[in-house]
Amino acid sequence: MKKIAVVTDSNSGITKEDAKELGVYVIPMPFKIGEEEYFEGVNITQEEYYEKVDESVSVMTSQPSTGVVLDLWEELLQEYDEIVHIPMSSGLSGSTQTAKMLSADFDGRVEVVDNKRIAVTLRRSCIEAVNLIKAGKSAAEIREILEATGSESSIYIMLDTLTYLKRGGRITPAAAAIGTMLKLKPVLQIQGDKLDAFAKARTAAQGKSIMIKAIQNDIEKRFGGMDAKDVYIEMAYSGNDTELLAFREEVKEAFPDFGEIHYDALSLSVGCHIGPGAIAITATRKLKI
Repeated sequence: MKKIAVVTDSNSGITKEDAKELGVYVIPMPFKIGEEEYFEGVNITQEEYYEKVDESVSVMTSQPSTGVVLDLWEELLQEYDEIVHIPMSSGLSGSTQTAKMLSADFDGRVEVVDNKRIAVTLRRSCIEAVNLIKAGKSAAEIREILEATGSESSIYIMLDTLTYLKRGGRITPAAAAIGTMLKLKPVLQIQGDKLDAFAKARTAAQGKSIMIKAIQNDIEKRFGGMDAKDVYIEMAYSGNDTELLAFREEVKEAFPDFGEIHYDALSLSVGCHIGPGAIAITATRKLKI
């Protein structure tokens, strides 16, 4: 059986400590605060970031340098036969396309997976890749399986502020101003490679209810039904986790028989686009191995 390494990026929410436990390798995603470049978990922590950044501070994200990616691949291929590289969704970053171009020089030893996931759903793909390796699958077979099942996942995320979306050009200043004046809590949806508006809640409580009902609807219509319990329910947040932990109890009540609800902080390169105070709930269909 071939020895295969799993590589992802920090947009999976996998920390250095988690990576060791899961048996994967994580490339930190770079971003700039003003003119200074940072890498999450390397020269800045989540706490330091949210202390340093507010609505007036300019933050820019980018993809990992080709040198960083190539150096890691070359190092790993001295020990492993193949690599399964699972970056964040190609619809949200150019890093997937860059990795595919780079992999062409590795004679099939590096398989780049584009399964349109991010955050805890991307983490779930990494866990599935590790399990597929244990089941004896090759890197190419793992890529095919993960890409074929990548769309079997949903994310709903409620934002605390529209300012960061406005700053990134994802909504107009006028729309942001109206939303802020009305104190709306926008709920966004990520299905595959698209980030779309889903609903506008008047209160956080309403927004949470909307997200739970949306997940229940997806489970019924897309993932085999609530009775099958064939789904992982997971959560994510930006900034302080207090709001998420309270919401997690509501989610447990709504999905009492779906097992432990894992949650992670959203990576900083995601958090800088949506701001602090965001909470998300996800559903991912279990992969049959």
